[in-house]
Amino acid sequence: MIKLIASDLDGTIIDYNNQVANDNLTAINKLNDTSINFAICTGKTYSMTKNICNELHPTYGIFGNGTQIINLKTEEEIIRNVITNEQAINCLKIAEDKNLNVHIYTENKIIAQQELKYIGFRNYILYKNQVDFEIVESLERYIKQNVPSILKLVISGNTDLEKIKKQIEDKENLTAIQIKKYDKYKDKTINEEYEYLDIVPKNVTKYTALKQLSDYLRVSNDEILAVGDNVNDIEMIKNAGIGVAIGGCYDEVKEIASYVTKNTVKTGGFAEAVYKFIEF
Repeated sequence: MIKLIASDLDGTIIDYNNQVANDNLTAINKLNDTSINFAICTGKTYSMTKNICNELHPTYGIFGNGTQIINLKTEEEIIRNVITNEQAINCLKIAEDKNLNVHIYTENKIIAQQELKYIGFRNYILYKNQVDFEIVESLERYIKQNVPSILKLVISGNTDLEKIKKQIEDKENLTAIQIKKYDKYKDKTINEEYEYLDIVPKNVTKYTALKQLSDYLRVSNDEILAVGDNVNDIEMIKNAGIGVAIGGCYDEVKEIASYVTKNTVKTGGFAEAVYKFIEF
């Protein structure tokens, strides 16, 4: 029996314009009338997703690819993991050497150096009315002066970031999740191709956070249904009792999922997964 449903947001429940298909919304409303815990698992910070959480009413939220776990009914923060200011500055220096774009995420802000580009610009378009965006001349100086609590740091560019990923993980003891937005995965919101690194503390992922949440709820892996579409969802989909990939997802996700929906995010892929594995 499924006791916890853990779902990604972008490309799984909401499309590239932050719209929720009616079928998905109906399935979520039915789910919320059951005793099953419903957890959002997203790379975004809580401040970026408050509006959609208020619409969907999940029980728990895993944010920042695992940097925060929040009980959304009580607003209690169960887990918080942060990047140290020193680690952030070292990542910034590595990125500057390659002329890459960098921005950081704090509780209520996204702070970028000089300008927002790629994934940062996409987030500005979608979330400028929900989150404070600040452009600074020197991100290093900003960090030293303000000593922010950094939930994650993002490096982006239109070049291969594999070597940067390895350098950061080896030297800074951090986790860097590489997402490529090329060809059929092109960013439709800003109509650009690029890739980026979502940088979080060491051994922090959606799956490790989901494991912490399931332990907290005393739910076993076999009692979890995990749904997603992107490479940062692979580990939680692979290790769940039932792992579902949404139609139109990254090929790597399809390969490890126990079920791939026929529907995409726009046509109710999440709803299809719920109706297939949950009896109402």
